[in-house]
Amino acid sequence: MARSTASKGVTLHDVAREAGVSLITASRALGNPSLVSKATIERVQDAVARTGYIPNLLAGGLKSRRSMTVAGLVPIISVPQFLPTVQALTETLDEHGYQLILGQSGYDHAREEKLIAALMGRRPDGVVVTGLVHSARAREQLRSLGSPVVETWDLSERPIDMAVGFSHLKVGSAVAGYFLAKGWKRLAVATGDDGRAQQRRQGFLAAVGRDVPTATVPAPSSVALGRRALAQLLEQDAGIEAIYCSSDALAQGVLVEAAARGLRIPQDLAVCGFGDADFSAHLQPSLTSVHVDGAAIGRIAAQLILDRCNGRAVPSPVVDVGFRIIERESTATTASTTAARRRRRSTP
Repeated sequence: MARSTASKGVTLHDVAREAGVSLITASRALGNPSLVSKATIERVQDAVARTGYIPNLLAGGLKSRRSMTVAGLVPIISVPQFLPTVQALTETLDEHGYQLILGQSGYDHAREEKLIAALMGRRPDGVVVTGLVHSARAREQLRSLGSPVVETWDLSERPIDMAVGFSHLKVGSAVAGYFLAKGWKRLAVATGDDGRAQQRRQGFLAAVGRDVPTATVPAPSSVALGRRALAQLLEQDAGIEAIYCSSDALAQGVLVEAAARGLRIPQDLAVCGFGDADFSAHLQPSLTSVHVDGAAIGRIAAQLILDRCNGRAVPSPVVDVGFRIIERESTATTASTTAARRRRRSTP
């Protein structure tokens, strides 16, 4: 069939005839590829390309009561730590014929409510949310949808439906314990003002057992905000030994500002970030950071959605993927080593 005759006049019958398969096989290849062979999928996709067929997803959804879409909500798509999750979600869902529709909510609960309401009108087969949904109205909206919902990058004993993530309180506590084990006592925190970052700060302070100098910046964080945060912290305590940053972008800004002020990392100031962005290992000095397997979060969330869509029971509605501190050059010293170096430098 010539492509010039395509567009809305081409039907699935034409695609099936072009591919040499039955109508039901063509339908499955496009709408539920897990039911047919890879070779058949390729034949049908080639026929689609030759004919210019455009499937009517709305009509197909009305017949099957499925939209074959999953809605994904992220605060800011440019935040590096969320990118592996989005990619894994996209790839895992695509393997089973589902498409991911992304919405960007910012860090605004009101915008999140509006976005959820808009997405509900498209009747997605599942919803994946970055973070926990705190708005009572938004939680009720998602429950009324009747589709599986996965909250990610956080944990709750009472999720809307399912959750895949880790404890932010434990992250903060672990970083504080790591600093204290190094012997550093004059500590500080540079943090975003979003809820998850504030939880990590709470965990940090709980482990330290006292308040510490803190610079709070608006989310999303950036290198510029990291530079500003270090300036604020040094005004509070010029002798800070170690800083925990709520993101690697903030930490990078701290490193830049420290270099501009002639501070050596880690001899004069140790720095730890969060998120283990791909650039963290390549900074000079390389950045210690808290690693979370974002890709695993995406794969597990997608599989939970797929299992529920296909009537399969999920092993556990709440999955803790954990985290780990990756030590690099920015903290590769201890308080005693730093003090000894300072004494040697001050000796005539």
